[in-house]
Parts: sequence; C-alpha cells; structure tokens
Amino acid sequence: MQETSDTRDDDDVPSEDAPADQPPAEATDQMRFSDALDRNAAARGALYGLCATLFREPDESVHERLATGAVTESAAELVAASGLDLDAPALGTDDDHDTLCARYNDLFTVGYAEYEDRTDGSLDAQGPPVSLYESRYRSEVSWNDVNLDLARAYDYFGVEVDQETRDNHDFLPYMLEFAGYLARQEAVAAEADRRDLARARLDFLDRHLRVAVSGVADAMAGQDGTELYGALAAFCDALSRADQQALAERCEETHNPPEPGGDDP
Repeated sequence: MQETSDTRDDDDVPSEDAPADQPPAEATDQMRFSDALDRNAAARGALYGLCATLFREPDESVHERLATGAVTESAAELVAASGLDLDAPALGTDDDHDTLCARYNDLFTVGYAEYEDRTDGSLDAQGPPVSLYESRYRSEVSWNDVNLDLARAYDYFGVEVDQETRDNHDFLPYMLEFAGYLARQEAVAAEADRRDLARARLDFLDRHLRVAVSGVADAMAGQDGTELYGALAAFCDALSRADQQALAERCEETHNPPEPGGDDP
C-alpha cells in the first residue's frame, strides 16, 4: 500500500521512541503533529504491519526471521507495548523455506478443480481452503460494494493499492496495512486529531477488518497442518478484537458492530 500525498520527512518522527520493528510513521501535510509519540498506538500499528507481512507468501528473509525466533521476540515486545489485554504469539516455524511456501500456497492460493463430465466440459471447482479476501465472508454484500467502500476509505486517507503488485482492495494484507497506517497516524498526531483517528480505525474494524479476520480464523480452524498460519490467524483475530474493544471503550460510544456476513459494507 502506497501513500498518494506528500509525507513528512523521516527526521520529523522521533524514531528513537518507536518500539522494535516499527517503521517511521507517515502522515499527510494537513495533519497536526505532536512531539509526544503515542507508544500504544505505534505498537498496534507495528503489530498490524507484522500480520500483513506474514499473510503474504514468505520470502527468504521473512523465513529466516521466523526460523530464528526473531519474529516471535519482536511480537512479544510489541504486544507488551500495545496496552492491549493480549497474549504474545509464538510465530515461528521449523519448516524450510520451500516447505513453508508450499504450506502457504496449499492454504491460501491453490484451489481444487476436477472435471465432472469431460463430454460436456462440466467442472467441479472451488477456491483455496482459506480465502484472504473479505468479500468471501460477506455473502449478503456484493464484491463490488465491499471493494468500492474500501477504495473510498483508502483514498480518503491518502493511500492506494501498490500498483506494481495490484490486488483487490479487500485482500487481507492490504486491510491490515491500512489498519496499521491509521494506528501509526494516531501515534504521531496532535491530541486533537488522535480521537478522530481512533474513531476512524474503530469504524474500519467494525465494518471490514473484523469481518475478514474472523472469517479467516474460522476457516483456518477447520484445516489440518496449519502450523504457523493457524497461530497467525488466531493472533490476528485476537489482536483486532482487543483493539476494537479498547477503541470502543475509549470513544465512549454505544458500540454495535455489524454481524459478520451482514449487509453493511
């Protein structure tokens, strides 16, 4: 995911106060900034970013950090800094790189297809065991409505889908990156803006991210041999749920999120 507007220089962000693995926070010129970093929001942003990375097919550098325990260590530090009632996850693997990639593909990218009758070409086909697209879990809402609503949200906050690796707007890693982006914006914003950004993230969690994450976690629970990805789905579900609850309490509003699979995009 890329920003569509100008960003602050990295030197403007107090990086020495950022938690481990937290990239420099980004924001548009229109936002007011605080000299004090909100460490809880920064850590939550980094956790969403970590989940987004791990829900993509792992490259060799990601595999190395998983295999050495570096990801588990970083996640524990971020959970401790997040201010959430959340258990630190064990996000490691004993798989070699090729095996981990095969596990990812078996779960998320490889579907099933078999000819029922070759004489007429009828085909029995289905997608991968676990879909990484929100629209798959929104049976009463059209694919177009889900993706249009997400495109508008991304555009409103000045970000867009990476044009080099373009995918649908409801691709889970994009959604996790966007939640992390909102949290990082909150982390560096002036106090007057933080509440609005918190409300925006809560709205995004209610209407989109929680639907997708809970759907993925439920689908994953029915699979065997999920290893890393089972732990990742469970942690992402717990993270987004804890963040949603904390934001709702902070915003002091009646909190009635739509039911997963409901008709509110």
